[in-house]
Amino acid sequence: MGEPSAHEVTQLLRAWSAGDQDALHKLTPLVYRELHRAAKCYMARQHPDHTLQSTALVNEVYLRLVAFKEVSWADRAHFFAVCAQLMRRILTDWARAQQYQKRGNNAQHVPFDEALAVSPERGPDLVALDDALKALAEINFRRSQVVELRFYGGLSVEETADVLKVSAETVLRDWKLAKLWLLRAISGGKEVGA
Repeated sequence: MGEPSAHEVTQLLRAWSAGDQDALHKLTPLVYRELHRAAKCYMARQHPDHTLQSTALVNEVYLRLVAFKEVSWADRAHFFAVCAQLMRRILTDWARAQQYQKRGNNAQHVPFDEALAVSPERGPDLVALDDALKALAEINFRRSQVVELRFYGGLSVEETADVLKVSAETVLRDWKLAKLWLLRAISGGKEVGA
């Protein structure tokens, strides 16, 4: 069985939006592999003893999607953008819960550029990244979407461009500028590399 077409996924999403629960059952296996790939890519950046696994992350996304009522899915790209947003929320909520458990005393802050590198030693501080990403969204929403889709959703430059309906060059430029902005925000405004 080959990859499902974007048209096929979009048709099933629209049928599901119209209340066809059978469409959801047909849709799930078609999008599962791509969701799992995105979750696995993101979880590879996490601390090696992270208790949340990629399959659990995908399952949590699925449970939240099923709970959505009256969503009018525009297309496949809209669906995966929402899934990336859900992954971000789930992981940020998990990180906040971990910090609350530690009462904040041992919370580790990791610069954004280190968080992007796959590292077996430590994972990014998702709470600080989430806060910085919210601030970036107020200044430049598209750049925050680029980070969300690439970092949390695991999408490629081309996939991100497709979701946002912009060129790959625009995504690359937004990605670079967003990383610089987030680095500065996470480092408390200090000069990056200083």
